Amino acid sequence: MDERAELRALLNSADVPATVATRARIVLWRAESRLKQDVAVLAGVSRPTVDLWLGRYGAEGIAGLLDRPRGAPREQVPAAIRARILAVSRMSPPVETGLSHWSSREMAAFIVRTEGRYVSHHYVAKLWRENGLRPQKQGTFKVSGDPEFAEKVADIVGLYLHPPGAAVVLSIDEKTQIQALDRTQPLLPIDFDASEQRTHDYVRHGTTNLFAALNVGTGEVVGECAPVRDGVRFLAFVKKAVKPHADKEVHVVLDNLSTHTTPEVQAWLADNPNVRFHFTPKGSSWINQIETWFGIMTRQSIRRGTFTSVKVLIKQIRDYITHWNTTATPFTWTATADEILAKVRLVQTNIKKLVDNNAK
Repeated sequence: MDERAELRALLNSADVPATVATRARIVLWRAESRLKQDVAVLAGVSRPTVDLWLGRYGAEGIAGLLDRPRGAPREQVPAAIRARILAVSRMSPPVETGLSHWSSREMAAFIVRTEGRYVSHHYVAKLWRENGLRPQKQGTFKVSGDPEFAEKVADIVGLYLHPPGAAVVLSIDEKTQIQALDRTQPLLPIDFDASEQRTHDYVRHGTTNLFAALNVGTGEVVGECAPVRDGVRFLAFVKKAVKPHADKEVHVVLDNLSTHTTPEVQAWLADNPNVRFHFTPKGSSWINQIETWFGIMTRQSIRRGTFTSVKVLIKQIRDYITHWNTTATPFTWTATADEILAKVRLVQTNIKKLVDNNAK
């Protein structure tokens, strides 16, 4: 498996410490033939620090980028093997395995085949627990049937990686039917008896819909809650999102909902030529960066919250957005359009092989 791909997997993992992600960026930037002093500026570190992590990576590979335990007994499994398990666990299994996701036994067997080093599946499972990894619950890669898939991917990824000079890129979408749940009993301990769990442990007080716009360049978010979503409310929110950038070229990434192409929206776009819409491929909302932010907000603020009314829920969302913007930083998009399209072609080829084999 390509080391650059493993570095990118390390970089994009939500459970990797920011310090380790920065070290991975240093290696990737240097691999792009950037000068060391430029890498230091990009990473916000000193030149000697760049030399330190490049040296460790050269000597130990990905293992050299990980934090070393202090005062811990020496591990029986080498750090390089441990690092490889963690990196590969964050990626889909090789196509030739026919696996949809990793199991601890399959990972152990993979390490034996590729590294010639035996590790038990118990060790793999323990390592996953320690690092909060659950490969068996990773999502699947949905192949879009959009005939303009390649063109749309190239268009949007181009905005992420090489935005037009002085232009603003906004990622917009709606998160619908967010429920105001009032829990009527405390969360059960992790080792509860499932037979004792009550059927009704919360009360629903209603829902709200969240319109949100992520500034791809700064990481800041503008959001607004509404009781329903329709073309009128969508257009009103877009006007609000682009208003601070009225003197600039604005590119908006959004999906293919019918509310995004109403006659009123088309008329407004005609009157505002500085604003241009870029539609994601059908069935490919994963390419819209606001979806990443929705996931973070849900995990950090909504999923385990208790809300006695929709009003309380809306206040929680507004407070979260305010808090987010105090330390907002942009997401780092690393996958090129060519890499995404290559993966899709590979998936499509394997689907065709599967269909052909089943037809025999």
